[in-house]
Amino acid sequence: MNQRDVIIVGAGFGGMYMLHRVRAMGLSAQVIEAGSEVGGTWYWNRYPGARCDIESMSYSYSFSEELQQEWNWPDRYAVQPDILRYAKHVADRFDLRRDIAFETRVKSVVFDEAARRWTVSTNKGEALRARHVVMATGCLSVPKTPDLPGLERFQGPVYHTAHWPPADVDFTGRRVGIVGTGSSAIQAIPFIARQARHLTVFQRTANYSIPAWNGPLREETRREIKRNYPALRRKSRASYAGDYADEYHLTIAKLTPSERELHFERCWQLGGFNIQYAFTDIMESAEANELACEFVRRKIRATVNDPAVAERLCPKGHPLGAKRLCVDTGYYETYNRPNVSLVDLKSDPLGTITATGLRTRSADHDFDDLVLATGFDAMTGALAGIDIRGRGGQALVERWRDGPAAYLGLAVAGFPNMFIITGPGSPSVLANVLLACEQNVEWVGDLLGYAERLGIELIEAEPGTDSDWARKVSEAADRTLYSKANSWYLGANVPGKPRVFMPYVEGFCVYAAKCDSVAADGYTGFRLIPARPN
Repeated sequence: MNQRDVIIVGAGFGGMYMLHRVRAMGLSAQVIEAGSEVGGTWYWNRYPGARCDIESMSYSYSFSEELQQEWNWPDRYAVQPDILRYAKHVADRFDLRRDIAFETRVKSVVFDEAARRWTVSTNKGEALRARHVVMATGCLSVPKTPDLPGLERFQGPVYHTAHWPPADVDFTGRRVGIVGTGSSAIQAIPFIARQARHLTVFQRTANYSIPAWNGPLREETRREIKRNYPALRRKSRASYAGDYADEYHLTIAKLTPSERELHFERCWQLGGFNIQYAFTDIMESAEANELACEFVRRKIRATVNDPAVAERLCPKGHPLGAKRLCVDTGYYETYNRPNVSLVDLKSDPLGTITATGLRTRSADHDFDDLVLATGFDAMTGALAGIDIRGRGGQALVERWRDGPAAYLGLAVAGFPNMFIITGPGSPSVLANVLLACEQNVEWVGDLLGYAERLGIELIEAEPGTDSDWARKVSEAADRTLYSKANSWYLGANVPGKPRVFMPYVEGFCVYAAKCDSVAADGYTGFRLIPARPN
């Protein structure tokens, strides 16, 4: 049986950096990756228009100054092919591929209490033994396919944005239906509309989307950021969102209406998430949030020519930011095209998929191709798909039956020497995920190094620390507007999934400080069990 010090599941940005980190510590490691290439989310999500919603110079590794200086991002917001090229470059530059098993899926991860080792079994019949297991399976890596009645009857091609074919799909001259108006759909719709003979968008819930104002990075901008990277990275780590974009410390109540409108407009013109961080009370005060909501609705109404279509596109019933805020390029403008139509499934509910399209209560909508942009089983989906068993054979899915709980989002009591990168209870999806990956990897690496120096064989979250942390995460969310929507943040998009708010809302900087405090106190909340004498 193959033996390693560390088995890492997933070769996305978290898994790649974890491999690099443990190698530098002199530990042997093996990464197991289901895809045929590195990149994780950015390998699988290659639908037209796929793009990061964090600026490219920020959404990149900071651990290597040489890497920062040598890589040139072409655009303000990187497209998927550029992000994937970057991931491949990192793998090549640090010679990571020799320790990555591609096109291999993990079936089970089982702890042997007598041997104090994990056994990792794959779909290829292999079994590997390891002292430590790191689950770098990603927050958005398991697509959610909706239970659409009659889907099996549809006679044309069906595509899911999260499992897009490697080859380009040509919609020229085709009639296309797309189900969903979340982030993936909002990015894909303008691109599909430019090709298709006709595009029909089926919307259940309108989402708030902010223009990216994307474009090529000017060389002087790139040079300036690279010159100031040390300070900008420190600013990112001291920020709420893990990003070096400016964060504002204004409250709506202290501004006059004209001052407020001016600041909203300034943030709108900056684009992206700036609008959510325009005021400190946007996610705390329903009244403040509604002012931001109405500002965005006015922008939608001013952009979309047909007032009835514009009104259907105006989000109502949930606060701005309580569902993942979307960042777009020409999304609302797309509805001014004569070949695009919008069907509101709340006012005209879905009946069934037919052989030639989709039937709502009032009409049949025919198309040649169906695109499902229906999101993910977020944060826990990949972990739930693996048979993970800790002490006493306890299954992780059973342990999490009432909702996921991980101490600091990193460790589960009863599962010694197993760590989760950007797991439930971490800021992850509410922050710059790549920086969140870096922080988690560095913290776990430091813990492993500490254990090596002291002869510690087992590292385990103390009983109750994981559930206590999960409760604090949930209580923090309840003090904000984040919990006031049926979002994938709390699993509301997956039938039967426990409704537990999963990401940490108090900010990347606060979370990182708590992690640092735990480490400084000798890793409080963890049982550190020495190696047994020979």
